[in-house]
Amino acid sequence: MSAIAKPSIREEQHPLIRQLADCIESNWRGYLPLEPYILPEELGYVEGRLEGEKLIIENRCYQTPQFRKMHLELARIGNKLDILHCVMFPRPEYDLPMFGCDLVGGKGQISAAIADLSPVNRRRVLPDTYHQLLAALPPPEFKEPRELPAWGDIFSQFCIFIRPGNLEEERQFLSRVDRFLQIHCSLAANSTPVSKEKQAEILAGQHYYCTKQQKNDKTRRVLEKAFGSDWADNYMSSVLFDLPTDE
Repeated sequence: MSAIAKPSIREEQHPLIRQLADCIESNWRGYLPLEPYILPEELGYVEGRLEGEKLIIENRCYQTPQFRKMHLELARIGNKLDILHCVMFPRPEYDLPMFGCDLVGGKGQISAAIADLSPVNRRRVLPDTYHQLLAALPPPEFKEPRELPAWGDIFSQFCIFIRPGNLEEERQFLSRVDRFLQIHCSLAANSTPVSKEKQAEILAGQHYYCTKQQKNDKTRRVLEKAFGSDWADNYMSSVLFDLPTDE
């Protein structure tokens, strides 16, 4: 984990972001043997300006035998916008989906909440055990589902993308992500390496996932306005969605 020289912004963020960050880290610690994943020092904690407001980005990263990188990012733009971003990148030796989650909130309201366990095989389907456990969960009930972006073919049928309308829907979203993480971390902890042929397929699937995620224009525009296009490109490709290698 990159050292964070400043006090964490977590306690200043929207309550759901604080609760979800705590939930993610609790599941990681509860199921997996965490080791630090070292980011470049200048990217662990970042400050900039965006339209006159102070922008702060905090990154925490870990790795385990099953995951080459587990990334939790918290960001704040003045008092206007709070962001949580999380992705768990499995090592290609393990047949595991990509866990991803994002929250965006402003003026006390969460405007976007998305979470998924995304398949990385050729057929774009989850492993059987994942599918069975996720299908057994109660169907979610949210009043304002949101439309996935045009590049969203990477997501599974169990993806949740909503605008929570009240505290109860925020609690339901948090509970569903907690179950995603419990399922994912427990299955990952007991997973075994796959064949070299299967690893090549998984590696290609992860490349496809990261390439599609890098098409997120909203994220890129924010970073470009605050830090410039070169910095934004580097951050998108080396921190948010770095492509795995076959080494």
